[in-house]
Amino acid sequence: MSAMMTTTADAQASPTHTPSAPGSADFDLDVWSRARLQQVEQALDRWVTADVPLGLSHGAPAQLVEAMRYAVLDGGKRLRPLLVLAAHYAVCHGASSAQGISTQDIALRAACAVELIHAYSLVHDDMPCMDNDVLRRGKPTVHVQFGQASALLAGDALQALAFEFLTPQDGKVPPSIQARLCALLARAAGSAGMAGGQAIDLASVGLPLTESQLRQMHELKTGALLQASVMMGAHCSTPNAQALEGLQAYGAAMGLAFQVVDDILDVTADSTTLGKTAGKDADNNKPTYVSLMGLQASKAYAQQLLRQSLHALDATGLAHTEALRALADMVVNRAH
Repeated sequence: MSAMMTTTADAQASPTHTPSAPGSADFDLDVWSRARLQQVEQALDRWVTADVPLGLSHGAPAQLVEAMRYAVLDGGKRLRPLLVLAAHYAVCHGASSAQGISTQDIALRAACAVELIHAYSLVHDDMPCMDNDVLRRGKPTVHVQFGQASALLAGDALQALAFEFLTPQDGKVPPSIQARLCALLARAAGSAGMAGGQAIDLASVGLPLTESQLRQMHELKTGALLQASVMMGAHCSTPNAQALEGLQAYGAAMGLAFQVVDDILDVTADSTTLGKTAGKDADNNKPTYVSLMGLQASKAYAQQLLRQSLHALDATGLAHTEALRALADMVVNRAH
């Protein structure tokens, strides 16, 4: 992924032209998102229960399920599920079924699965042995509410449940698609992705990182799961090689942009706005784009990454990328 990224100098020297957005004149992100967020929320509420309809022969312990639901329901931007559904929309627009199987149902399962992986990572990251945070999504963190042992188990269970979502036994997801989606999600969440990035983050506290080292850390810790969300949406069907290449580049640029903006917001927004403790990175002496590049250069870099992501969508050859374009713009310009 790092080959797709530009340097600070590139970011400051790049033209301000924003690529075209075919098909987007009448697109309303709020309307599009609202309907899909409702679908995701209802599916999570229905599936994250003691009687999960995924082939389990018995219910889970009530307190564990309560902690799982607390971690994943009623909070968060749901950006990763929206990216899954936006990529599916771009690739499958006008052809929502294949071989008699609804790709929309597959995309909804993928959207919920990636959100469970994200939720589990937050539960574990907030624990005292990691970031030791007490506020997440505007409410006490899971270990504060339920205790450390329950939080650890809830995170474990959410991670496992994500892969159950992708592997139903009722034939609704073809085995070949199950394999592709599971592989994408596992790689993005593991040592070469999110977990590896978190390990680098913990080992980098108080250390001066170069821009290349900081970029690598964030490409793994944050960017890998965001990029995987895009690719999982695409792989709910069978996209062509050109579309896949462009979507991968879009996911890489947009994923890094998200973290750059997160670093900006950590110093410019308050805890109420963020839904988590503001200023934690500086307090913990963690390397960030703002500490490395400065606030204004970080903002310029985020805009450069936005342009890069839109150029990547131009290269896909897909006619309906308006949702992906609008989400990238939302990610970067939430800082303003």
